[in-house]
Amino acid sequence: MKLSARNTLKGIIKKIMLGAVNAEVVIELPGGAQVTSIVTKEAVESLGLTEGKPAYAIVKATNVMIGVDH
Repeated sequence: MKLSARNTLKGIIKKIMLGAVNAEVVIELPGGAQVTSIVTKEAVESLGLTEGKPAYAIVKATNVMIGVDH
């Protein structure tokens, strides 16, 4: 796999919650942090995503917001 995105995070699929059209996919990264993505149910099926399977969270964005507590 070769991508233009610079932020590629490899982990294990922790949980998949299927809805009528979309699915919420949680990927656990090394160290325990989790990344959650909303994808189509069709994408889950066509990629063969299952809990426990290795997968990549690929972040491609023009802006990343930063916040702090006051």
